[in-house]
Amino acid sequence: MTPADLATRLGIPSGPLFFPVTAYGPDGAVDLDVYRAHVRRGVEAGAAAVFACCGTGEFHALTPEEFEACVRAAVEETGGRVPVVAGAGYGTALAVRYARLAEAAGADGLLALPPYLVAAAQEGLLRHYREVAAATALPVIVYQRDNAVFTPQTVVELARTDGIIGLKDGLGDLDLMQRIVSAVRTEVPGDFLYFNGLPTAEQTQLAYRALGVTLYSSAVFCFAPEIALAFHRALTTGDRTTVHRLLDGFYRPFVELRAQGRGYAVSLVKAGVRLRGLDVGEVRPPLHEPSEDHLKRLAQVIERGHALLEEDTTK
Repeated sequence: MTPADLATRLGIPSGPLFFPVTAYGPDGAVDLDVYRAHVRRGVEAGAAAVFACCGTGEFHALTPEEFEACVRAAVEETGGRVPVVAGAGYGTALAVRYARLAEAAGADGLLALPPYLVAAAQEGLLRHYREVAAATALPVIVYQRDNAVFTPQTVVELARTDGIIGLKDGLGDLDLMQRIVSAVRTEVPGDFLYFNGLPTAEQTQLAYRALGVTLYSSAVFCFAPEIALAFHRALTTGDRTTVHRLLDGFYRPFVELRAQGRGYAVSLVKAGVRLRGLDVGEVRPPLHEPSEDHLKRLAQVIERGHALLEEDTTK
């Protein structure tokens, strides 16, 4: 898939962007059969794209061999119905290696995660992402968060780089995002994609839409696709009543629960998938599982979310 092809397919917000968790068996090894089932269910539920082995998929915890196997499984299960974008990260040499493994596994694009640990200057960050983009023919989306925060001019240079098609924002600085969008629009002709990549992005998507950012990642889609789809549909159609009902009754309580533990942006989502009947195993260290009390509260939040959908259908 060419950069233009992937940009076109992702640029049509036909549904939530699906970031599957990575399934592990009782022995802690990757369970590809369960992972395939998880990916398949997400695509059949209406995902617009599969982002395999990214943050929610515990990219940090996978060996290169596990990574390639999971990306290949995701590609096979989607069967071309939706694009598959794979994570790539760490230092430049390893990010390039993961990019090439993703390309060999059949991925359609890359989500370039922040480089490992170091706090680099803009010049170094730009060189890093340009080398990742040059390593394969795959289109690249750059992920802004933590130690990879860009000035508007750096994003302009990224947008001018062959193969880089978009920016995913996990920082949440709306003033910076507005200046980035404005600078790229002014200096780089053509369409450059922007994604809201904050944890539980639905919570902030009304604000991002005001900046023209219509694409967002949905971790909730992993365990409650019906709720995620209803929210996405309400956003797309301008149904503010449904948007506010789901924000107030489901997303805010979920976000408040997520804030109760470090790493819950992944482990709470994985627990949600298990609660819905698919045993994807526990998270790998250094992440940890939610407490029993938090699991009970998660079940209640999910139940409340589905009750809100039922309220909508009875009106």
